[in-house]
Amino acid sequence: MIPSHKTKIAGVIGWPINHSKSPKVHGFWLKKYNIDGVYHALSVSPNRLSQALKGVAALGFRGVNLTIPHKMEAMALCDRIDDTAKRIGAVNTVTICKDGLLSGTNSDAYGFIENLYNKSSWNASQGPAVILGAGGAARAVAVALSDAGVDQIRIINRTREHAEALIVDTKIKNAVAESWEYRHEALEGAGLLVNSTNLGMEGCEPLDINLSMLPRSAIVNDIVYVPLLTELLKASKNRGNEIVDGLDMLLYQAKVGFRLWYGVSPDVTSEQRTYVLR
Repeated sequence: MIPSHKTKIAGVIGWPINHSKSPKVHGFWLKKYNIDGVYHALSVSPNRLSQALKGVAALGFRGVNLTIPHKMEAMALCDRIDDTAKRIGAVNTVTICKDGLLSGTNSDAYGFIENLYNKSSWNASQGPAVILGAGGAARAVAVALSDAGVDQIRIINRTREHAEALIVDTKIKNAVAESWEYRHEALEGAGLLVNSTNLGMEGCEPLDINLSMLPRSAIVNDIVYVPLLTELLKASKNRGNEIVDGLDMLLYQAKVGFRLWYGVSPDVTSEQRTYVLR
């Protein structure tokens, strides 16, 4: 399809970005709903986000998704922030309004919890949740789990101060911060383990964690989806834990931006998942 002046343009900004399946996710919906639109992947280094957002606005984009490492920085760059993004303290969906202003929201919490409910037997009464990481995605995961009724959330991060800041900023009262060195012991008695870092992602450092103290009844979720079956998920599955990959979180969270930019509220289907994995 050759874009015209009527073509609706959107995209995703990240660093790195070559792993992103968002173009296939949105491309599937654009074709399914017969929409004159395109969706681009844009590689933008951490110190160039402000220029990039101004650039896509000038180019006529309807909006962009933001992925690692831009979600928290975008809070200061958007002209309007909705209550969801304010609470999480991160933006993953930016709409460029007709007046040229940037409006930010966050769909990660919705995408995370929908994936967990639809792809596992998890429920909030299973016990404490352990979250690895304290970035924008971790904030969304923590908010989603707190709202779901988890009795305790353990935030483990390389920089403990960032984990403490997450708890303060999101006002989650049932969360505790732990140092990275304590990550193995923090798994004791947990009902859920979530990796919200990029450790284990293709092209990134591996995730080093000993699962011996994690109950075999616990569910393990890795929000990384390239590779789909990360080393964490492989190790968890091999010891008998139920696992949830990160792909459907991507699909569910993408629904929000697609509706805002293209005017259609799409369905998440197994057909789409198969297409994205090709």
